[in-house]
Amino acid sequence: MSLFDWPALMRAGIAGLRLSPQAFWALTPAELRMMLGQGQAPAALSRAGLDALLAAYPDKTEGSRDERD
Repeated sequence: MSLFDWPALMRAGIAGLRLSPQAFWALTPAELRMMLGQGQAPAALSRAGLDALLAAYPDKTEGSRDERD
């Protein structure tokens, strides 16, 4: 049993991306995934995401002291 669906990958690379067979077989699986748009980095943190993190992990909690107090 193969871990890769080679017919689907070949269709995506050769037919979809218009790679030559030689170029397709020279790619690593990671390079092919990148070219197909898979495994991309997550989107940048939005303002709403930052606000949620700040609410969940405040720098200072009520009643606590830091070096400046």
